Amino acid sequence: MFEGIYVAIPTPFKNGKVDERALREHIEFLIEKGVDGIVPCGTTGESATLSYEEHEEVIAITIDQCKGRVKVIAGTGSNCTEEAIRLTKFAEEVKADGALLITPYYNKPNQEGLYLHFKAVAEAVSIPIVLYNVPGRTGVNMLPETVARLAEIENIVAIKEATGNTNVTTEIVNLCGEKITVLSGDDTTFFPLLAVGAKGVISVTANIVPDKMAEMFKKFMEGNVFEAQKLHLELYPLSKVLFIDTNPIPVKTALWMMGRMEKEFRLPLCPTTPEKEEKIKETLKSMGVLR
Repeated sequence: MFEGIYVAIPTPFKNGKVDERALREHIEFLIEKGVDGIVPCGTTGESATLSYEEHEEVIAITIDQCKGRVKVIAGTGSNCTEEAIRLTKFAEEVKADGALLITPYYNKPNQEGLYLHFKAVAEAVSIPIVLYNVPGRTGVNMLPETVARLAEIENIVAIKEATGNTNVTTEIVNLCGEKITVLSGDDTTFFPLLAVGAKGVISVTANIVPDKMAEMFKKFMEGNVFEAQKLHLELYPLSKVLFIDTNPIPVKTALWMMGRMEKEFRLPLCPTTPEKEEKIKETLKSMGVLR
């Protein structure tokens, strides 16, 4: 259902408000460059600091701009199960293709709590659900055995796996088979995860070079592994520098340098240091994306 290059987009702000024009233009740029889907209101979209109204606004704008040309997986996760259900119901109402739900952060639920959380959301809607495991952000790690339990629920169809550990994806694929699709949630391990059974990525790097990410995936799926590896190695420095500071600070800074959106964040996020900004600029120049 969800395979290929999905882009975790930043939420552009201007004077404290969602910048609709920049949002629409960035989505259009990504579609023109051949991505398979757009993911608004995830970690990269600063979802934790969006109001309910802004969250719904960004999802609705994204769906309207995509117009069915690519899929939209709306970020609807929360550390409150009722809040996650509310946001996921909205995504379903406005006809998103799927909903991305992060593991509840800060609460640190155990494995049974994780299972019951996702089960409750899945039973409240019919929209396809993509689980999101990123323990470096949330403080909780969803084990492959829990993913396997959740894969038995009909509308839980995929997982964004962002531990950066190929063993985790290998275990999920072995336990679940075709019941669930693994999408890499970490650009630097996208290529290795393809080798152990992942079928795509929810990418930050694709905000900058969507065509190259799409080409790498295409080459791999065609069986041209060495060409895919060359692209992976070429993109690796960019993927690294986009996490030189807390995501989405570097990618938003890069997009500002490219003239795609303002360098504006919601507190507690703030601009990076001049030294890190210079490293981002140098990397963009080496990739040929800055004139």
